[in-house]
Formats: sequence, C-alpha cells, structure tokens
Amino acid sequence: MESVIKKVNEKLKTELGSRNTLALPKIVKVVINVGIGQTKTNPKFAEAALATLMAITGQKPAVRTSRKAISGFKIREGEKVGMMVTLRGKKMHDFIIKLANIVLPRMRDFRGLKIAGFGKSGNFTLGISEQIIFPEISHEKAEIIHGMSISIKTTAKNPHEGQKLLEAWGLPFEKK
Repeated sequence: MESVIKKVNEKLKTELGSRNTLALPKIVKVVINVGIGQTKTNPKFAEAALATLMAITGQKPAVRTSRKAISGFKIREGEKVGMMVTLRGKKMHDFIIKLANIVLPRMRDFRGLKIAGFGKSGNFTLGISEQIIFPEISHEKAEIIHGMSISIKTTAKNPHEGQKLLEAWGLPFEKK
C-alpha cells in the first residue's frame, strides 16, 4: 500500500506543481450510505442492505434514525431511515482501488464519473443505482436491488485539486 501512496504523491507533485509532499491533498475518509425507507413496504429490505454493506466494506454499518417527523415523507421521529459505513486507512485505500479498477468498469454505459459530483471544497459524491456491480454480491442471491451513495472526503482546497487527487488514485472522469 505504501508504494501506491508514493506513486499517487509523485503524480500529484508533477500535476499540481508542489514540491512538498505534506502540502498535497489526501483522502481522509469514504462514507457509504444506503437509505432504508422501503422497509415499511418490504421488511427484508433492511436485512438486504445490511448484508450488502457488510459484504462490500467488511464492516458492520451504523443504523441512522430520523431526528424529527416529516409527514410528507411519512417518517416518524426515531424511525430507522438509513445505514452508513465510514472507511479510513487501509480499508479506505483498498475500497477506492477496488472502486476504480473493478466496480466502475462493470457499470453499464459508463463513460466516466461526472465532474458535477464535486463540492466547493474538493469532496466527491457519486450515486450507484445497483449494488450488484460489486464483485462480492452475487446476482443470484441478490433478491432486492438497491442503490447507495459513496462520498469521498479529501483535504483538497477546490474541485480541481480533488479531481487531480482522485484521478491519481485511478478514478476515471468523463472527458469534455
């Protein structure tokens, strides 16, 4: 893993024109979220989302509850509305490499990640509509198809630096 980080840093040094390795942007954490609002109509949905997140990340997800009631969405206060996993360190780096090299190429009609997924501070979020593009999930055993959002938090100061960082890690972005 150290060699991968060194290669990323060397590539970033040339692209961003920085000589100081400590001044280069880094990935802080990856957060994977799944909304489980469908549990009201399908009781197995929460179990499927839990199993999916555990298989993909190797960690047990934290269940998120609603803070207040919202009648328009038929949500009561304290009701389970989502699951999330936060990855840091080696698991985070392994997940990003797997995402870039295995998962994204398996998506249908994939032409690259959209640059619109960047926030003003260089963080990136992407949505995945089907969990079965991950190699850990078998097509036969997946009874319920669901999506997820993946957020990558970086120390980049702007979207340009964030894009260069994620490109150095191997994530493909669409060409203009």
